[in-house]
Amino acid sequence: MALTPKQKEKATKSLKRHSSDTGSAEYQIALFTEKIKKLVALLKKNPKDKHSRRGLLGMVSQRKKMMKSLKNKSEETYQKVLKTLDLRG
Repeated sequence: MALTPKQKEKATKSLKRHSSDTGSAEYQIALFTEKIKKLVALLKKNPKDKHSRRGLLGMVSQRKKMMKSLKNKSEETYQKVLKTLDLRG
C-alpha cells in the first residue's frame, strides 16, 4: 500500500515545516493517516484479509504513539494536526 509522490504531497502539503520536510511528527502522522484511509477502503472490499488488518492495526498504533508524543511536546501543533487531518482527540 505505497503512496505515490502526488498522494504524499497532497496529504502533507499543509503540515510540512519546510519544503524538504520528511521527518517531522506532523508529516509522518499525515502519511500514516493517508495510508490508514487506503487500508480501511481495502478492508471494506476484502473483510477476510487478516494480513492487511494486522498492518492497519500497527499503523494506527504507531500514529497514536506519535500523536501522544506530539501532544506532550506541543499542544498547539497537536491541535493544528487534529484540525487539519480531521481527527478526534
